[in-house]
Amino acid sequence: MNQRGKISSQTPQLQLHSPAPYHSLVFSISKSHSQTRPLRFSQPPLTLSGSQTLPAAVALPRLSPSPRLASTLGFTLNPRVASPPAPFSWPSMAASDAPNGDVLIRNAFGSVLAFLILLLIGVLAFSIRLFSVIKYESVIHEFDPYFNYRVTQFLTKNGIYDFWNWFDDRTWYPLGRVIGGTVYPGLTLTAGTLYWFLHSLNIPLSVETVCVFTAPIFSAFASWATFLLTKEVKGVGAGLTAAALLAMVPSYISRSVAGSYDNEAVAIFALIFTFYLYIKTLNTGSLFYATLNSLSYFYMVCSWGGYTFIINLIPMHVLLCIVTGRYSSRLYIAYAPLVVLGTLLAALVPVVGFNAVMTSEHFASFLVFIIIHVVALVYYIKGILSPKMFKVALALVVSIGLAVCCAMVAVIIALVASSPTKGWSGRSLSLLDPTYASKYIPIIASVSEHQPPTWPSYFMDINVLAFLIPAGIIACFSPLSDASLFAVLYIVLSVYFSGVMVRLMLVLAPAACILSGIALSQAFDVFTRSIKFQLPSLSDHSHIDARDASSENIVPDDTIKTDKSEDTPKERMTKRSKKKEKEPVEKPPTKFQIKKRLSVLPFEASIIAVILLVLLVAFYVVHCVWAAAEAYSAPSIVLTSHSNDGLHVFDDFREAYAWLSHNTDVDDKVASWWDYGYQTTAMANRTVIVDNNTWNNTHIATVGTAMSSPEKAAWEIFHSLDVKYVLVVFGGLVGYPSDDINKFLWMVRIGGGVFPHIKEPDYLRDGQYRIDSMATPTMLNCLMYKLSYYRFVETDGKAFDRVRRTEIGKKYFKLTHFEEVFTTHHWMVRIYKLKPPKNRIRGKNKKSKSKTSSTTTSKRKGTRRNPF
Repeated sequence: MNQRGKISSQTPQLQLHSPAPYHSLVFSISKSHSQTRPLRFSQPPLTLSGSQTLPAAVALPRLSPSPRLASTLGFTLNPRVASPPAPFSWPSMAASDAPNGDVLIRNAFGSVLAFLILLLIGVLAFSIRLFSVIKYESVIHEFDPYFNYRVTQFLTKNGIYDFWNWFDDRTWYPLGRVIGGTVYPGLTLTAGTLYWFLHSLNIPLSVETVCVFTAPIFSAFASWATFLLTKEVKGVGAGLTAAALLAMVPSYISRSVAGSYDNEAVAIFALIFTFYLYIKTLNTGSLFYATLNSLSYFYMVCSWGGYTFIINLIPMHVLLCIVTGRYSSRLYIAYAPLVVLGTLLAALVPVVGFNAVMTSEHFASFLVFIIIHVVALVYYIKGILSPKMFKVALALVVSIGLAVCCAMVAVIIALVASSPTKGWSGRSLSLLDPTYASKYIPIIASVSEHQPPTWPSYFMDINVLAFLIPAGIIACFSPLSDASLFAVLYIVLSVYFSGVMVRLMLVLAPAACILSGIALSQAFDVFTRSIKFQLPSLSDHSHIDARDASSENIVPDDTIKTDKSEDTPKERMTKRSKKKEKEPVEKPPTKFQIKKRLSVLPFEASIIAVILLVLLVAFYVVHCVWAAAEAYSAPSIVLTSHSNDGLHVFDDFREAYAWLSHNTDVDDKVASWWDYGYQTTAMANRTVIVDNNTWNNTHIATVGTAMSSPEKAAWEIFHSLDVKYVLVVFGGLVGYPSDDINKFLWMVRIGGGVFPHIKEPDYLRDGQYRIDSMATPTMLNCLMYKLSYYRFVETDGKAFDRVRRTEIGKKYFKLTHFEEVFTTHHWMVRIYKLKPPKNRIRGKNKKSKSKTSSTTTSKRKGTRRNPF
């Protein structure tokens, strides 16, 4: 390109010739006989036609060197035309300027349209999660959300300082629990802040209502964060597509419906937004975005224990960029502040504390932190030393770096070797070794969401996205960038972790939506462009657009060169400008235009492909709406079933908790399996022995041992824990599969892990778990069997279990140490009370009576009492 201007210290001037984007112009600064230096603009393109003069009020774009260099050189920037000076006037919309005006209008319209689409996506993400409220009622779902709801109630009532210092004596009796130091506070603080904000606006919503709608609100935020992340990877079109896919993906809906007040409700948004800020920093090299990235990571640490996925995925991406020769200063700025500031902030969270620097989950980030500093030092030395000196310095730096790395590795190995679990948590080890939990920590393996998923669950949770992911990976490699490399690494790791633990399908969902959005966007772009190029009415406009795009994207070789002499005649510049004005409009096809023509597919094939893609997306939408309305909207605390008689509602859980709340003393202790601890504390307001926190394996094993023991031994265990009521869940009458009989083997395994006299083979017949007449005597006489099937034969006369699909083995028996006090309408929840111990005073009276009777008989016989 030959558009050049020259600025001198005496008469600073700026000359522009022929239309061209001003960010590609090359300027030369000269002062007296100093060396000419090129300057480049870094702003978006603005086209000026002819020789125009920029007004003084219009600020020039950022220059490199900066304006400080101009003041050092002794001149000021005052752009104007060299000869003749004329007042500035904006280009009129002439025939030659019409295409540029159309482009500006098109871009503005596209930005407004993208904004409106994002608003609609947010509304879609919020509204599709309201089926649970519309079909049932505004109620908290599942088990864990009830603890979060109870904590939020305490926070809004007593304030944040009492929340941090709260010791809860109604859980884990007689141990208790320090809530502020054992909970991830992000969800609670978010909902509490939202509650206080709404009340400051005089919107009197209850705490329960705020908790119910927190997850749908943040699902909209997560969709917008997905748009931002995908836009940084592959553009606006892919970003909008990915955001729309995430708004409806069933895997995310399952944990974010209205009423699902769990940590993942806000954590997925924090996860995606942290990744976006990391990629944004990587693309721009801005320290501002790096700081925001650390703050977003801090919010993620406050929200969910899955933050370790971030602090391991990003170091892996940084290391991969270094190995593949993609190191840059932007990579350093994106990573180094995250490790330093993010780790310091993470250590401020009480539940994390020094684990941020002492556990193996974080060691990878520190090792990569050392490596990137060694690489940065090598690049810095290479830039300031000669090749010979660089070789010497390289050997020195590498040797020192290896020594530091070896020392760090030795320290890490020492710390890891001192821990029986090698510094890893039980859940992390179960991810690295899927068989670890079942072998050593049955309490982790007993959780249903910690089981590996089945193949149908992938189709259920991500549907057609599973088939679009490979196409998205291929699209990320054309061309491959740092951002697209991160997307590929993200999907690979998330696929692996989701295959180990079904709960981590939630982490796979955003990655699947991003890659599928890229694939759909690229596919629609290719097919619609092929159709557009072959339609007669649009062929002319398409060729014009191609030429405009080629003129904007292809820069001639002249732009790289600078003026070799300062005394270039002005006549030569005017001749060149006149020649350019006389050039014909028709230009030979450029490389960009040829590439576009080569990518054109047959017209009929493009039409069919677009129709198939539309049908594929329509099938995905229908499946997502069905999953949101039927599969994931039913709250677990209120169950429904359809039969010939119509809809049946099973509200036995709330019925049982209401009975406990109204018919027991406030200080009574209730024993149950740990699944129901949170609900019992939150809804019945009674003290429980164990709950869903599962932090004390011995305490849970004690309850499991009591359930696995005979009635008398179980009574002694519960009596030692000051238990007054025992709650069991039974689904044999209505066919509810998630009852305690189906969970009983986990009670045996967990109890046997601590108390060796409990052995699993004693409850199995030939390796099979049976409750019929072939069941073992140990199984038929254990407490769980008796509490579940007590009086069950009175329901139908046969005692037929609809879940196990068989008649029970022991139908008629009596309870000696427990008494039934309440059974819900559908027999789903049964509550028993421990009988009081035998009165010892009564026993002494009996002995005294027997002694008096014996003395009277002896007197009658005339015997004498022994005086001694």
